[in-house]
Amino acid sequence: MSTVTELRVRYAETDQMGVVYYANYLVWFEVGRVEFMRSLGFDYKQMEVEDGCILPVVEANCRYRAPARYDDVILIEAGPVILKGSLLKFAYRVFRASNAREGQLLLAEGETVHIVCDASMQKCLMPERYAAPIRSAIRFTDRDEQQDMDD
Repeated sequence: MSTVTELRVRYAETDQMGVVYYANYLVWFEVGRVEFMRSLGFDYKQMEVEDGCILPVVEANCRYRAPARYDDVILIEAGPVILKGSLLKFAYRVFRASNAREGQLLLAEGETVHIVCDASMQKCLMPERYAAPIRSAIRFTDRDEQQDMDD
């Protein structure tokens, strides 16, 4: 299961050429990830405050396919692909929304890898009340990858 979040590209997110600055895609990945968590009925703040659980990014990857420009409506698709021990991996795709002239266009895709930590940045297991719904959201085809990691 993944969620789709819609945003409009702001002028401040573009460079001198009118193209979205590359690092903003990582910001959009975070927006998608936060909205995915909300779709499960909890959020990062709740994890931090109630359980002292944080998810620092230890790896980020983005492949750029086409440029986004000022005022484009974009769709951010985000969902988990692996939860194994304290490792959590999300996958993302960013699309330009469809319009009358053209269909939906893939702009970028990528992944982030997180390590579940306690408030003192020590690796720990994710509390089950968060882990269970995240595990259930991992798409079936991604479970094959999850199974390979377990072997």
